[in-house]
Amino acid sequence: MNEPKTIDEILKNTKTIAVVGLSDNAGRPSFGVSRYMQAQGYRIIPVNPQAKTILGEISYPSLDDAVEAVGKIELVNVFRASAFVPDIVKDVMRLKIPYLWLQEGVCHEEAVGWAEAVGIKVVMDRCIHKEYTNTHQ
Repeated sequence: MNEPKTIDEILKNTKTIAVVGLSDNAGRPSFGVSRYMQAQGYRIIPVNPQAKTILGEISYPSLDDAVEAVGKIELVNVFRASAFVPDIVKDVMRLKIPYLWLQEGVCHEEAVGWAEAVGIKVVMDRCIHKEYTNTHQ
């Protein structure tokens, strides 16, 4: 987890990112980070049952709904409290999504262990925007 090689692999090999907990409030970190990643060419798929659209994309109430509608999702980026991580990891495992990114402040060692045990590559407690900026200067 969090190896530079894994971070580089995720940033290079993903095009479609489901963002769990993406807010439609432009002042929230999830919105700013996702808008930035979208501007870098990534497709952002919002997962937020409280919103209809965010950043010009339809927002889905769950990862299941997002995968059903969009098809292939390579990365799940999590902007939810750490307590929600186990259920999100179970969804990622069941849906066979290859990469999981937990944003700064989002940590759950046990659930990350489950994901890594089945081959999911994980970044935890890091900001994807900062990591992208650091590797693309």
